[in-house]
Amino acid sequence: MPHARIFTKLIRQFGAWLLALVASVALLAAPAQAQQSASPDPLIGSDNIAVTLHAEGQPTEGKEWLLALHFEPKGPEWHGYWSNPGDAGAGMVLNLSLPPDWEVGEPRYPVPKRLLIAGLMNHVYEGPYTVLVPVIPGPSVKSFTGPVGGTVDYLACTDQICVPQFARLSASAGGDFAGWRAAVAPLLDARAAFAISGKTLRVAIPLPESVGLADPYVFIANKQLVSYSAAQTFRRKGDLLIAEIPLDEFGTGKAEALSGILAFGDGSGVRFAADLGTVPTGGEQVAGPNKVTAPPIWTLVLGALLGGLLLNIMPCVFPILSLKAIALARAGESEAKARSEGLAYTAGVVLACVALGAALLALRAAGEQVGWAFQLQQPGVVVGLLVLAAAITANFAGLFELPAISVSMGGEKTGAFATGLLAAFVATPCTGPFMAAALGAALLLPVPQALLLFALLGLGLALPFLLLGFVPPLRRMLPKPGAWMERFRRIMAIPMGLTALALVWLTVQLGGRGFGAVALVLVFGVLVALFVVGKLQRGGKMAWPAFGLVAAPFLVFALIALPNAYEAKAGEVHESILKPQAFSADALAKARASGKPVFLYFTADWCVTCKVNEASSIERESTAAAFEKAGVVTIVGDWTVRDAAITQFLTEQGAAGVPLYLWYAPGASSPQQLPQVLTPDLLEDLASGDR
Repeated sequence: MPHARIFTKLIRQFGAWLLALVASVALLAAPAQAQQSASPDPLIGSDNIAVTLHAEGQPTEGKEWLLALHFEPKGPEWHGYWSNPGDAGAGMVLNLSLPPDWEVGEPRYPVPKRLLIAGLMNHVYEGPYTVLVPVIPGPSVKSFTGPVGGTVDYLACTDQICVPQFARLSASAGGDFAGWRAAVAPLLDARAAFAISGKTLRVAIPLPESVGLADPYVFIANKQLVSYSAAQTFRRKGDLLIAEIPLDEFGTGKAEALSGILAFGDGSGVRFAADLGTVPTGGEQVAGPNKVTAPPIWTLVLGALLGGLLLNIMPCVFPILSLKAIALARAGESEAKARSEGLAYTAGVVLACVALGAALLALRAAGEQVGWAFQLQQPGVVVGLLVLAAAITANFAGLFELPAISVSMGGEKTGAFATGLLAAFVATPCTGPFMAAALGAALLLPVPQALLLFALLGLGLALPFLLLGFVPPLRRMLPKPGAWMERFRRIMAIPMGLTALALVWLTVQLGGRGFGAVALVLVFGVLVALFVVGKLQRGGKMAWPAFGLVAAPFLVFALIALPNAYEAKAGEVHESILKPQAFSADALAKARASGKPVFLYFTADWCVTCKVNEASSIERESTAAAFEKAGVVTIVGDWTVRDAAITQFLTEQGAAGVPLYLWYAPGASSPQQLPQVLTPDLLEDLASGDR
């Protein structure tokens, strides 16, 4: 933390301590002064906020008996304090004259309000308020004649001054106990759980999902534990409300038990008591800093469709789509067959997208910090994709025949469905233009609506092939079948081969060189097996059993060797001419506190869009020069492997995946989110202040 912030905090803390000390001394002195007074008035020293004591009915042995302290300010400018007054002020000190065998419980307060004065957060009551005090009378109640008496010390403040108050109490019968009881925050039947994680207090409060929260805030009764003025974050997870509250930098940092009041934001709230325990992670953010709300549904629908449509031009999808389109043209004499192929392909694509989306939502509901393309953060999945890409490349090169994507055979519904599954799975490494908002909103919406957006993404991806199946003029625009089709298929082996090479590089990035070498041995074995299959296919013999016999030893070797060769990627510094810092919440906070512009971006080695943007706009000498001149602080979050902190930050910004580019202007309260496709001059213009 910068020295200026620490100094300011210390000054505020000293001011709060000094105020509390003065108030305490004055409060201690007040009883002595009152004893010297001959006045019988029970409101001695309570001119600014008067207080009266009331008793509900007659006390009975062993049964709860309520006393009520009713406070009445003399004007709207005066306020009193909750039991934990916050950064400044003082809570009530009550002394009741009761027989020794009577038990006095914890006072029960209404829901307080927040009052921020000079950077100090106060927990206050404005206007009349009543504190209920439960008492359990003992056996001596039979001889008790009453009335109950005592003293109370408290503080009355305005925005400008604070005045200690003292009153002698004598209980009177009657009072609006029904209204006072209704105003007190009720206690939840079930106990909450809390945990302290790093610099954050996390509390899981059992609260029905149907309870509305206009502006939630947790008033913590434990003193010197949390930062009262810091922003609180709230997430819903079924019937649990999870609050995350920054700890006080100068506080104790620990607690054995916890209690407080959860304010809903409309004047109502509930009391809770919490035990040290497990607090779930994840959930839908409902309040707090950077809370993201979903855009209008029509923009999400359009974004999902257009985003899925643009995925067709990715180098690992376009060859598959092209060859299926040519195969459809060859089998296009039958309208019914063309339509069934189009529907089967669409079904495969949509099912794969919905399945990936459902898995993503399920993992997040279980507390896992994952985002879109989470499957590519798993080394085993990437090895599987590498083998698959190598096999498709071999097929395109003519090494063997695979009916699902063959141009020499007519279309088949099962083949079209399988191709749709394949196309969707390999097309999801990144969020591209248009689909970012849709996928980010899918993490905020109810599950049915979220799955609908994933289905629409699949529909957009399948749309070109679906149109070819249902619109004959489009099929007639395709070149007529001929010998060129085989040559075209071999040409398509080039982009698929490049995709396979990219996956080799990604495998090494994820698991290390040894891991990549073992993966290449597996690929070699599979290609040898496919070569044998091709030989047998051309001889008209049964081919696929031979594939299992040849590939099995390589597969067994890989299953044993891959886990042993895997080297987890350490927190390496992302290489860039901009010399960025690695992302963390602290690094971002320090960079923003420096008063310099901040460029924060998130990338991954498997993200095609990220790499294109880096080559075209980020890794440029002109960008580096502009950043150096403007003093821009660059921070990068590498999401190649799973990182819970990055995933949580992406979610808070409404992003389901990468890339994400944020620009923090000096002094700005929130960042400017840049387009997912960067133009070459965009960053230079931001650094120079032209945008």
